[in-house]
Amino acid sequence: MSLAPGASDFVTAIGLVLVIEGGLYALAPGAMKRMFEAARDWDEGAFRKIGLGAALLGLAVVWMVRG
Repeated sequence: MSLAPGASDFVTAIGLVLVIEGGLYALAPGAMKRMFEAARDWDEGAFRKIGLGAALLGLAVVWMVRG
């Protein structure tokens, strides 16, 4: 499959996210279910903080690896 320059990196990143998330659901479905049940009680601010933290951590990792 031939992709535009840089697009293969993006597709690879999406694939890795799916592998990691799928692995979590396959290896620990009970823990994932409990996590989602606990997350229902969180307010939107908590989700925003966690999402922002994850995005910044991901950016830092990419920057260190690709920098």
